Amino acid sequence: MTDPQVAILQMVLFIVAIFLGFPIAFTLLALAVFFGFYAMGPRIFSLLVQNTFDIMSNDVLVAVPLFLFMGYVVERADILDRLFRAIQLAMRRVPGSLAVATLVTCALFATATGIVGAVVTLMGLLALPAMLRAGYDVRLSSGVVAAGGTLGILIPPSIMLIVYSAAAGVSVVKLYAAALLPGFLLAGLYLLYVVGRATFQPHLAPRLPELEVARVSRSELWLALLTSFFPLAILILAVLGAILFGLATPTEAASIGALGALLLAAAYRALDWGRLKEAVFLTARTSAMVCFLFIGSWNFSSVFSYLGGEKVIEHFILGLDLNTVTFLILTQFIIFLLGWPLEWSEIIIIFVPIFLPLLKHFNVDPLFFGILVALNLQTSFLTPPMAMSAYYLKGVAPPQVQLTQIFGGCMPFLAMVFVSMALVYVFPGIVFALPDLLYRVR
Repeated sequence: MTDPQVAILQMVLFIVAIFLGFPIAFTLLALAVFFGFYAMGPRIFSLLVQNTFDIMSNDVLVAVPLFLFMGYVVERADILDRLFRAIQLAMRRVPGSLAVATLVTCALFATATGIVGAVVTLMGLLALPAMLRAGYDVRLSSGVVAAGGTLGILIPPSIMLIVYSAAAGVSVVKLYAAALLPGFLLAGLYLLYVVGRATFQPHLAPRLPELEVARVSRSELWLALLTSFFPLAILILAVLGAILFGLATPTEAASIGALGALLLAAAYRALDWGRLKEAVFLTARTSAMVCFLFIGSWNFSSVFSYLGGEKVIEHFILGLDLNTVTFLILTQFIIFLLGWPLEWSEIIIIFVPIFLPLLKHFNVDPLFFGILVALNLQTSFLTPPMAMSAYYLKGVAPPQVQLTQIFGGCMPFLAMVFVSMALVYVFPGIVFALPDLLYRVR
């Protein structure tokens, strides 16, 4: 066999191992060592050490455990029920007020934590029963929780964008600026859909009784907002503003966020030894997973490239005679399909770098490509049969809520993701407007 054929065999064995359920990070490492020893002999072990050192000394990745710690502390600060109650009071006169409050709460809380499973689970325990008791449609209620909980991987400060930055060599700061408008666009489409359905089909989302709406005083509303919404919003804005306006690096801002999360938890009297220990443990576990994935994928891709695998893929795609638009559609379709069996972290670290060398040929900005990928990865949580948000929600939903109903509820929100991607394709200024304004990237 020629070296390129061996490289293709390496990729095929990896895909087979994924579907057989082998641990992805260690499968990458094992295949890298096996095929690397075949290709370069004992030098593969020096390469393994060098790549591991390079990853461990990557300044960008230092922000990952700090943002994770911030998220896990906020998640355990008992703020979610207060936040949902405050936003529910503020939105009480809006059609579909409970669903709107759920989406806004999900967006804000997901932005603070960035942990999809935690947000969907907590909102499934808190908001879904409240909407069902108010007579809301099961599909609409389920879709709101499942879709709203995924926004944290897109809206900054997003851990996914940090990982993409490290993989693609793109500035995290510029990525955050580029992701803001697309993130708000998607959240706005979700809200527009919910309010529209509640307006034209009021039986799906009944209005709150007028007596209950009138019972809320202005002072009660402001007290609820001051003790829940504003503290979390100020924490997020402080972290994000420090990054965007160049007052701090992402790592320094993440440190500020972690400290702010600890102070917030202490203010809510939710900072005890047990919760702190759990947050540290979960942070260490998730950070280790990301680092092992990076180590495995960098060594795997190094061997794959050494054998000529990247050239095979490059020649194949260039041989299709694609233009820029068809190239973007093809790559996004592949990423959409990969979202069924794989987590976002695995897609970003393992497969997205395969496409990165081709971006220059098709005149695609890596910044623009990264935002499209971030939007696309929303679908990996919402697309049956592997819609992880649906499974997270089913695990905590009342017994009468069926998985098929949750899947059905996700479909309109999945359509909104595709609409937002189409708008970004047609109007790339949605991505570049803020980076151009702040940093003159083009």
